[in-house]
Amino acid sequence: MRYKLFISSVQKEFANERQMLLDYLQKDALFARFFDVFVFENISAKNQSPESVYLEEVKHSDVFLLLLGKEYGYEDVDGVSPTQKEYEAATEHNIYRLAFLKQEEDVDRHPKMNAFITQISDKVIYNSFFSYSELLSSVYSSLISFLTDKGELRIEPFDKSTNRDAIIDDISEDKIQWFIDRAKNERSFPFSNETGKEKLLTHLNLMHKGGICNAAILLFAHQPQRFFISSEIKCAHFHGVRVEKPIPFYQVYKGTLFELVDQAVNFVLSKIDFAVGTREQGHAVPTAYEIPREVIEEAIVNAVAHRDYDSTASVQVMLFADRLEISNPGALPPQLSIEQLKADHASYPRNPLIAETLYLARYIERMGTGVQDMVRRCLEYGLPEPQFFIRDGFVSVIYRKKGLAYGKLEKIGGQIGGQIGGQIGEGAITDRQLELLELIKENPAITRKQISNKLDINESSVSKHLDALKQKGVIERVGGTRGYWRVK
Repeated sequence: MRYKLFISSVQKEFANERQMLLDYLQKDALFARFFDVFVFENISAKNQSPESVYLEEVKHSDVFLLLLGKEYGYEDVDGVSPTQKEYEAATEHNIYRLAFLKQEEDVDRHPKMNAFITQISDKVIYNSFFSYSELLSSVYSSLISFLTDKGELRIEPFDKSTNRDAIIDDISEDKIQWFIDRAKNERSFPFSNETGKEKLLTHLNLMHKGGICNAAILLFAHQPQRFFISSEIKCAHFHGVRVEKPIPFYQVYKGTLFELVDQAVNFVLSKIDFAVGTREQGHAVPTAYEIPREVIEEAIVNAVAHRDYDSTASVQVMLFADRLEISNPGALPPQLSIEQLKADHASYPRNPLIAETLYLARYIERMGTGVQDMVRRCLEYGLPEPQFFIRDGFVSVIYRKKGLAYGKLEKIGGQIGGQIGGQIGEGAITDRQLELLELIKENPAITRKQISNKLDINESSVSKHLDALKQKGVIERVGGTRGYWRVK
């Protein structure tokens, strides 16, 4: 919500302070988000008396900020200054009033200003200041108190804060029932399907004095993005190793946090290689994604659970030819460093109520071992160790499996047995050939020239890669020069 703030004073005496406050409030990242500031100097000429203009502005203000000094200012026919009339209008309309009195050595105040200060002191507690910096400090503290009183600022975690716009009807009964079933199966959750929405939310600390907490909206609302538009996940798939436009595949997912995780994980799984081995190791045919599914899930769940929901940025999942990058708007808790994430450490969730509910549905464990598990699983799988760093938020980088065949491994002499993470053999497909296969799968009629442009390599190199893939039995040409490519 935006609030209108009216600055009142004798203009000539406080010209510098008025301009300073205007600049400060308009440029400060926090206050500019909440306040529209009015000073009489900036009003355009109108065919009406100045008095009627500024009194009307006072009437429609939310905060009245008054600077008091030694001058009383211009007096009308009744001997009353505009500043005093503005204050009386603010009082009449019950506007939130803040007063700041400038103190000077041997100050000789106008008698009417002394009387005005006495009148104000009976209604409003004013703050004294000697310098610009003291005035700014006092204004800052006063406006923070105003925003806190209005519920715009909070001192408790985001997920625990009550959302003033949400009501119990915004919570989906179906999503509550899905969670109860899941939590019962995964964690022996002690509630039945007959449990009402209010009882469940109260038990999970997601409802307080009838108010719906932010976490409840993100986890169970019919339309969470109606309240938090940036809670979506943006997924993109690039053929190469850097961000380039046009993006071949781009999807924005919306829904509850559970739905976001499931949709984003499925997006990645649908784009990476799925290898099928032989029956030499047993009756069941072994299969494997090129990145372990549990690693993908852990990274995406971490991004959703630990992000900063005050940020207007979204979680991003970007799949490149050589890696998967998952980023979220947020930072590590001050107790942890990147290196400490990989060692034994306590859990410091940014959103504890969200983390607890995800735990009950077994989307996460709450022991602070998520990053360690990702590192261990990737190394066991034969992948390089994932990387983590801060770049406009927290970023996880998971590398794709080198040389994993596209489709059936026996086509290129590879096998998946007990050592899934081992070498596939001399017939392994290169990273560049994997990129080329992606292009063929998306557009079987693609030409050598089009491949050359998309991969930024010459047509001669394209022909060599295509010939190598044909020799490995991975692709074949159907219909000659005007035909198309088929992945076997």
